[in-house]
Amino acid sequence: MNKFWLITLGIIAGIVALSNIGSIFGLAVSLLIIYAGVHYYLRSLSTLAKVWWASVAVVGGISAISNVPALIGVAALAALWIIYRKWNGQNVSVVAVKESDPFTNFEQQWNKLSK
Repeated sequence: MNKFWLITLGIIAGIVALSNIGSIFGLAVSLLIIYAGVHYYLRSLSTLAKVWWASVAVVGGISAISNVPALIGVAALAALWIIYRKWNGQNVSVVAVKESDPFTNFEQQWNKLSK
């Protein structure tokens, strides 16, 4: 990709990420509240404690739903990361799929042993 377009897309993604930094922070706090609620819900023994921690997790979930624009900011941060990798000439691999066929893995290991 042309350097001009990388710079242009980088500036746009940076502006979008900076404009959504507050909602990204709010989403992170909401996810921490959900995590704490679920964690303590699973560890609690009494019914009252389970109700309390379930309500904490529900409040965190409602707060996370209200921070949906943070997903746009997270996507902009991911785009900035990809643009940075492209700028430095590094290979951009978003999804690494590993083959789980046992016969293929056996053949690869056999080839390594026979070399």
